[in-house]
Amino acid sequence: MLRFTDEHEWLKLEGDVATVGITAHAAEQLGDLVFIELPKVGARLAKGDAAAVVESVKAASDVYAPVAGEVTEINAAAVDDPASVAADPQGGGWLYRIRLDEPSALDGLMDEAAYAAMPK
Repeated sequence: MLRFTDEHEWLKLEGDVATVGITAHAAEQLGDLVFIELPKVGARLAKGDAAAVVESVKAASDVYAPVAGEVTEINAAAVDDPASVAADPQGGGWLYRIRLDEPSALDGLMDEAAYAAMPK
């Protein structure tokens, strides 16, 4: 199940763990990514917390936690090669995985059609 936030984050739920990243639109707006800071494995995040930072030659932007939970994994390859996030933001460029506190937290997020229809 793929869901989106109005802050241009996406998440894909598998069981009770969601993979989180930035959308292709966000990656395009940021341009060339030069630095990524991810949360620590085991960190507890509340919905809306600044979970990660992506920095481009244009600006640094926070990536917000779309749901509350515990970080279970980070994409170390994205830290080592920030350009990989922009190259494949909704695939190999994922940022971190989070175990959801409440599966119903996805109810407030957009599906793909709603995100596509959202004014950018």
